[in-house]
Amino acid sequence: MGRGKIEIKRIQNTTTRQVTFSKRRTGLLKKTHELSVLCDAQIGLIIFSSTGKLFQYCTEPLRMQQIIEKWEKEKGIRLLEQDHSKQEDLFNDMAMLRQESLRLELEIQRYLGQDMTFLQYEDLTKLEEQLENSVAKVRNRKDDLLQQQTENLRRKERILEDENNNLSNWEQQAVLEFQKASVEAYKPQQPDQQVMNHFPMYEEQSAITTLQLGAPSYQPHLDPYLQLSLHNMEAEYHPLHK
Repeated sequence: MGRGKIEIKRIQNTTTRQVTFSKRRTGLLKKTHELSVLCDAQIGLIIFSSTGKLFQYCTEPLRMQQIIEKWEKEKGIRLLEQDHSKQEDLFNDMAMLRQESLRLELEIQRYLGQDMTFLQYEDLTKLEEQLENSVAKVRNRKDDLLQQQTENLRRKERILEDENNNLSNWEQQAVLEFQKASVEAYKPQQPDQQVMNHFPMYEEQSAITTLQLGAPSYQPHLDPYLQLSLHNMEAEYHPLHK
């Protein structure tokens, strides 16, 4: 059973298309070689793949250029005339670029103080002016950068000063609060003024007790209840008098 007829159209699948191209290209080159050998034919075959890759076959011992020239002679067409003119233009452009490159290299060497043997006075004067202008531009740029760096440093300095002042104020406030808290913690307890108002003899009692402890012979006229209290306090401070 023979194979079915294949419809001739572009293969959409990329992988399938590449496989088919490889197989049929091999077969085409094989058939071309057989035709050239069996029939003593002069064949020039040129193939470009979809990716731009070149494949070619030329009957030995001929070259592809000979096959093309023979085709041009038979057809009366010169395909390479335009190519020759393009090649000449390309060579001219390359020569101009080479001269320009040499000129630039020579100028660079002169800027570096090299190869100035053949320079005339006018050329040296012009070169000096160019170098002075370049130096002036470099100095201006350096001054601009230095000024920018100075401004940045001053800005950082102001920021650090503000932070230092804030930190100092915070430390001073913390010390004041600590001192205040310490004073409040160690401050002696004073009797309540209301209590002192209810007991007016409190201060007088304290003073009399002190005087009595310092001078036992002093006996002021006191209330009997206060006298009993003073007698008990005196007994506590002088146990030997019991």
